[in-house]
Amino acid sequence: MWVRIYTDGACSGNPGPGGWAWATVDGKTGAGHAADTTNQRMELMAVLEAVTTIDGPIDIYSDSTYVVKCFNDKWYKGWLDRGWKNSQKKPVANRDIWEPLIEEYLRDPERLRFFWVKGHSGDEMNDLVDALAVAEVEKLKASASNKPAYDDIDVPWPLERAVSVIGERVKDQTAANSSIDQLNNDSIVVSGLRRGLELELAERTIETGRQLAVVLPFGNPVTHWSATDQARFDRALKGADWVVELPGNKADLVSALRDRNEWIRRCALAVITNDRDVASTFDNAGVSAIQV
Repeated sequence: MWVRIYTDGACSGNPGPGGWAWATVDGKTGAGHAADTTNQRMELMAVLEAVTTIDGPIDIYSDSTYVVKCFNDKWYKGWLDRGWKNSQKKPVANRDIWEPLIEEYLRDPERLRFFWVKGHSGDEMNDLVDALAVAEVEKLKASASNKPAYDDIDVPWPLERAVSVIGERVKDQTAANSSIDQLNNDSIVVSGLRRGLELELAERTIETGRQLAVVLPFGNPVTHWSATDQARFDRALKGADWVVELPGNKADLVSALRDRNEWIRRCALAVITNDRDVASTFDNAGVSAIQV
């Protein structure tokens, strides 16, 4: 039996504080918010949260052509064929949300069907999720500003021996491995275990007998990963000497990762990265950056 779900996103400022929401016709709902985001990201988060929460075949009704056309017009095929580049050969925007959503879709393309509904046209369910998303924005705007997550946690390992790893796709595996192999044997490698550089160098750290510290932006960040990648994550996490879980909001991945990266900056004296912008940020903060 097909479940009909309506989704929507809202944002004040675009970028600015945002909210997302989904609802089924039988009364189930979900909603969340993000401090610094865009309307498109909130539209995507609403769908991702809905399809990973509700089991079985789903009809998704969205007033976002950005969402609906990706699947009905098969935009995702071009993105995957071009290595996550759009038709202008530029990186696909919001990949961090698109990727798990498309992975979820491709697990069983017959499970999810997408339908466009005109927004603010009197559709009762569309109006409901719009109101829920807007309420999340207002809730966020009204709440007192919180201290960053990294301010409330003491570093549990010797800071003078810690080297952080921040990055995604591995560009040069030999150089990446070498960056670990050349560290002192008593070095502590700090990783967030994201797929790519972070997970692979965490595995290399364990292989070489060095100590591993893991910093997660929030609990269980790999629910949308493949079974193979989840198993790799679990093995690395089990092999870690320290694990710190920050109280981030998975609905706002950008802010959660920003807090995580800032916390990592404060708990190590050097960083290994394949991201030039990250290297520059850490250099400016007085942390030695090793680019691979």
